[in-house]
Amino acid sequence: MSRVAIVTGAARGIGAATVDALVNDGFRVVAVDRCRDIPDIPYPMATPAELDGVVARHGDHVLGLVGDVRSKSDMELAVDTATRHFGRLDAVVAAAGVIGGGATLWETPDAVYEAVMSVNVLGTRRLIDAAVPTLLANERYGRIVAVASAASQLGLRHLAAYSAAKHAVVGLIRGVAMDLAETSVTANAVSPGSTDTAMLTASARLYQLASTDAFAAQQPMARLLRASEVAATIAWLCSPQSSGMTGANVAVDGGMTAT
Repeated sequence: MSRVAIVTGAARGIGAATVDALVNDGFRVVAVDRCRDIPDIPYPMATPAELDGVVARHGDHVLGLVGDVRSKSDMELAVDTATRHFGRLDAVVAAAGVIGGGATLWETPDAVYEAVMSVNVLGTRRLIDAAVPTLLANERYGRIVAVASAASQLGLRHLAAYSAAKHAVVGLIRGVAMDLAETSVTANAVSPGSTDTAMLTASARLYQLASTDAFAAQQPMARLLRASEVAATIAWLCSPQSSGMTGANVAVDGGMTAT
């Protein structure tokens, strides 16, 4: 029987690439995205058409679901949808995230700070809370993966809220991993560097850059990462081959945090 995963932030970027990678590995996927803008986040969120496009390229292997990761009921619906439609749930990937800033911390409005923290941190918790009882019921297999960021380990100018949020995601995952240590469910984080996505384009605007090309210089590999490169690591962490790993924060950052 095929394994089943939920991926949040699935309409574009790393989330969409993760859906592709998991389907290629034999998973069936519930692809979740908010598909509407978030007040106080200064760039457009993914659209329903983008989510539909992810679903369309995989046919019956992927089911799209519009939902907000900050909503307890929406994440419970995602789990219920996976078990009702596909018959089981084996892995969850918290890929939904937003960036905000462009100013010093003390000049960052509370509403922006709260939006960044709620989507990145609370959204990860809501997915984990909803999924763990079902993952534990599998008895022999379960995977939790959260997308953090190289920013979780670095101080990035004018991105204090984002750095704090992603640092919290890593801490959350490490704590959950210990809560689950004596079970068959593992929990790990993946920390990408500068990846060619809509979020990076938003970051370029925050820094008033003409394009995302300038971010390539942050990484010793001297290029932007592809979303598919990050997704390949996430898919491996969802696989049986990752059974010996839990509580890890895996850097997929072109060497950004190695220097």
